Formats: sequence, structure tokens, C-alpha cells
Amino acid sequence: MDPVPVYHGNISRETGEKLLLAKGMDGSYLLRDSESIPGVYCLCVLYKGFVYTYRVSKTDTGSWSAETAPGVHKRLFRKVHNLLSAFQKPDQGIVTPLQHPVERCMHPQGRKEDRDFYLPS
Repeated sequence: MDPVPVYHGNISRETGEKLLLAKGMDGSYLLRDSESIPGVYCLCVLYKGFVYTYRVSKTDTGSWSAETAPGVHKRLFRKVHNLLSAFQKPDQGIVTPLQHPVERCMHPQGRKEDRDFYLPS
């Protein structure tokens, strides 16, 4: 699995929103575990003071996809990094392009779990 610096793991929706609001720029984004659906992730994006959340999941065939606006063709990606790169472009079915990554901070002691930004398989 490729490293994903914007993956924050098992943080709450509230914590994710606080991190995005602290960044304060439209297009700020992070990825976290879904609180309600095991094995699903949430792509959280800040736009005009609101946080929009899109479900990201791995298909049975190992591809990655994201929920987008109704009517937008569902796209599959081999890697999460490719999905995030695609959503950096306008008109991809999300509220605004991904522009400002909110990366997970490393613990001052550099513990191993803080250095690993990998999504679980």
C-alpha cells in the first residue's frame, strides 16, 4: 500500500472538522476512517466554512472509488494516491478541488505508529 500523508486513521468526524477548520482554506482535505461503516474511509473537504464528506472504499477487485455528486460517472483507481490526484482537478463531482492537504502530524518522539501513513489493507 502506498503512503498517504493525509490519512489520519481512526479520528472522529468532529476532530477531522476541527483540523480542517484550523487550516481555514477552501480545498483543505484529509482522509479518515468512517465512524459508521467498517472498512470505509471519509474524504473530508473544507469549502466556505463547511466540511463535506465523501465515502471512499476499496472494491472487491482492489480498486478504489469515491462517492461523488449524483450523475457523475463512478471512477475506479488502482491506488488511493491516484484518486486524490484526480480530485485535485475541477469538476470531478466534489464541492471543490482538493488543494490543501492536511497531513497527519508526527509525534515529537517519532513513534513508529506516527510515521506510518498507510491505509490498512
